[in-house]
Amino acid sequence: MILFHITVPAHTAAVEYVDGTPQRVLEPGRHARVWRATYRQVDLREQLLAVSPQEILTVDGVQVRVSAAVRWTVADPIAWLERATDPLGLVYLATQVALRDAVAGLTLETVSQRGAGLDAAALTAAVASVARPVGVAATEVVVKDVILPSEVRAATLELATARQRGAAQLEMARAETAALRSLANGAKLLDDHPALARMRLVQAMPYGAQLVVRVGESGGVGGDAD
Repeated sequence: MILFHITVPAHTAAVEYVDGTPQRVLEPGRHARVWRATYRQVDLREQLLAVSPQEILTVDGVQVRVSAAVRWTVADPIAWLERATDPLGLVYLATQVALRDAVAGLTLETVSQRGAGLDAAALTAAVASVARPVGVAATEVVVKDVILPSEVRAATLELATARQRGAAQLEMARAETAALRSLANGAKLLDDHPALARMRLVQAMPYGAQLVVRVGESGGVGGDAD
């Protein structure tokens, strides 16, 4: 039975060649084998192509390193087998070129702010236009990392630290101002209400202190420690 039929596994396709020429694409399942035909199977599952970090100059002449990943599938098995000896190599190169074009038009400040948030849709469209003729469907191009020079990272860290330090000092100054304002309001209240001042004095006396009340004297209330 193997001589007369071919079984194509799930998630794959088989390209049928007769006398060395591709004739048709077989979907998963059991198919009748054609006389003098050979078959090449192609995996149709989604795969990931990692693009190593490459050094790119920004528009202001600073060198950054950018890496990406491409989600892709085989869309046309015949084109995948026939159009190029290394279709993934073409997709890899197209991704590098798309990243270079995207970053080269930006300043370092823009790249620092946007980081890995570059325009993924534009990158995907650029890569897909190259991948489609060789039978590849580029589903998505994801920027993984944008690595800035060490000097820029150090300066950014210093700037962030200075901002945090300034915010902390500002908060301390606000707290001190609020405390002084509260003390000033309390002092004014005690000046306006002498009886309240005496009562506050009594409340502030430590436990076990002796209270002496002198009538007719200027002090009014005095405290002597035991």
